[in-house]
Amino acid sequence: MTSVRLTDAEIRAQIPAARERATVQRKRGMLAESARYDRRTKRVALELSSGFLFAFPVSAFDSLRNATPSQLAAVRVHTSGMSLHWDVLDVDLSVPGLLLSAIGEKEQRRQLASLAGKVTSAAKSKAARANGAKGGRPKRAGSER
Repeated sequence: MTSVRLTDAEIRAQIPAARERATVQRKRGMLAESARYDRRTKRVALELSSGFLFAFPVSAFDSLRNATPSQLAAVRVHTSGMSLHWDVLDVDLSVPGLLLSAIGEKEQRRQLASLAGKVTSAAKSKAARANGAKGGRPKRAGSER
């Protein structure tokens, strides 16, 4: 695999767009603003930029399961807001990954398929017109209509 090395000028040129993307994500509530470990419930709670609160049990993650309360309390939000980090444990957890893990794999697929079905493109429109010219969507084998 070949890696491309960007020049300092190319990196600086990308910074405004990256900041704009971060601003959009923050407004959409997709980023963590703060995180803390709750010793009583043995959960890590994080506040999202949308104002929603989300908590997860540390027992759900092998990398956190055997950590001490003081180690867990050392959680910090990465400056991007996209991940939680524990320096002492050398553990990083993605905020979007945490949110997705809460709903389960089957529901993740259903939601992603729903979003994918809403995508429009010139190729999708062309295929729909071609199918329409042939009489519509092909019937499934063995179906009665």
